[in-house]
Amino acid sequence: MQLQWHEKFKVLINNRWLVFVCAMWVQSCAGVGYLFGSISPVIKSAMGYDQRQVAFLGVAKDLGDSIGFVAGSLCEVLPIWVILLIGVVQNFAGYGLVWLVVAGVLPALPLWVLCLALFVGTNGETYFNTAALVSCVQNFPKSRGPVVGILKGFAGLSGAILTQIYLMINFPNESSLIFMVAVGPTIVIIALMFILRPVGGHKQVKPSDNSSFFFTYSVCLTLAIYLLAVLVVEDLVDVSQAIITLFAVILILLILLPVIIPIRLVFFSGPRPPAEESLLSEAQKQEASKSEQDVNEIILSEVEDEKPPEVDSLPASERQKRIAHLQAKLFQAAAEGAVRRRKGPRRGEDFTLMQALRKADFWLIFFSLVLASGSGLTVIDNLGQICESLGYNDTTIYVSLISIWNFLGRVGGGYFSELVIRKYAYPRPVTMAVIQIIMAIGLFYATMGWPGEIYVLTVFIGLGYGAHWAIVPASASELFGLKSFGALYNFLTVASPVGSLIFSGVIASGIYDYYAELQAGLSHQNSEAMLAIPLRDDDVTCLGTICYSITFGILSGLCLVATVLSLIVVYRTKRVYANLYGNSSG
Repeated sequence: MQLQWHEKFKVLINNRWLVFVCAMWVQSCAGVGYLFGSISPVIKSAMGYDQRQVAFLGVAKDLGDSIGFVAGSLCEVLPIWVILLIGVVQNFAGYGLVWLVVAGVLPALPLWVLCLALFVGTNGETYFNTAALVSCVQNFPKSRGPVVGILKGFAGLSGAILTQIYLMINFPNESSLIFMVAVGPTIVIIALMFILRPVGGHKQVKPSDNSSFFFTYSVCLTLAIYLLAVLVVEDLVDVSQAIITLFAVILILLILLPVIIPIRLVFFSGPRPPAEESLLSEAQKQEASKSEQDVNEIILSEVEDEKPPEVDSLPASERQKRIAHLQAKLFQAAAEGAVRRRKGPRRGEDFTLMQALRKADFWLIFFSLVLASGSGLTVIDNLGQICESLGYNDTTIYVSLISIWNFLGRVGGGYFSELVIRKYAYPRPVTMAVIQIIMAIGLFYATMGWPGEIYVLTVFIGLGYGAHWAIVPASASELFGLKSFGALYNFLTVASPVGSLIFSGVIASGIYDYYAELQAGLSHQNSEAMLAIPLRDDDVTCLGTICYSITFGILSGLCLVATVLSLIVVYRTKRVYANLYGNSSG
């Protein structure tokens, strides 16, 4: 009996669902960048910085969060546990140094040193994201949408999760939040880093996988509702430390709950029924037949590449002989693994990053992401001032709302994009086009200044922005393969901050400042006319729907352009998705 349990434990360690659950836990503490809004006031107060200096820290954090080329490249040559270890070292060293300075353990350091520390610390999460996504996409190659959506969703919620745990511990000073950001992820990820890896998950497909995904989705939905309820209660009611601790304990239990899936599959599932074995064997035969058909299709296309030009001018009988001879040679070469293509891999096969950069589809996805996701990030980054311009004093509830909808968008985007493939046989990017239309509608609603615009904006933008980060990585892995998925994914993550840099740093801020100065000038004139005390020259706050309505209109148009780009990708990739999912399941 003891030997049997030992064998089952070995099976558990190599179960793809255990890897997936551990990846969720890694992602739950991987989004340290989302806590900058809570950390920056502590740094500002302790170091005596002004808002401009804090802005420099924010830029360093954003750069660290978006530059993941190194993580993606190393993932192709190093084991997953090494990738995680590099991220842990960066996170611990970067945020650890910031904590030592803010807590007064080290003397005050120049601003550029703290900027570098924040960049290094936040860049560590690119290693966590890359390791989690690469491992799970390889383990669930036929369920990439749900897997990516759930993992990215947990990353989006990590800020709220770490905040609740921090409140439970009740540290004596605020700088301890930085200490927890340095130490917390380090402990969790070191504990899990040898479990998180590819385990040949494509061989572990079971009919129960659908119910396992359903259970995981249920946990995600429960977690989102629970966190939203906790945020509302803590905002409206002065709760005791005991209640805060209870809230955090329930939260931790919800996060741990999905581990039931691999435990049940390994320890409480009986032997596989013969009917299920025959069913899976038949499915494997179909998959093999499909692969052979794909190879044949590739070989036939290679004939066109390898055929000498003079063949077309030969008589029909001689031309058929030459083509048949060339085809036979290519089939033989394929059997020996010696086919050499002049044009590189085709869509659906494994690309390197440099090969993908030469493909129009990759750039169409990238620029669609720049326009739509960049628009969403612009709204998220400016949400505080948007609320202020509309007359809302407490902006935290709306920031929390858009975070929850962001989470639901990531989880829902993965689910519905998978449904579109399985049920309707459409390429995954069609879901991206749909959510970009939804974002355009929400932004147009805000442009018109209709009632409840802030609620429409938080729901539509939160859902749309979040859904991009479930759909795009899965689409990239399907179109350009899994071999260099880490590098491809990290290149695409640059699109969102690039869009935000232009749309927020140039368009939104320029329009806001113009109307703020215009309103300040009118206020000066009115105050002088009424012999009142004039406003200060540095009062550049803009009030009213005009502050962002033009920006929303521009962003709405950009989302429609992004929709067109996504539909072009859909048109160009229909055959690829038909080959990938025509006869697949689960």
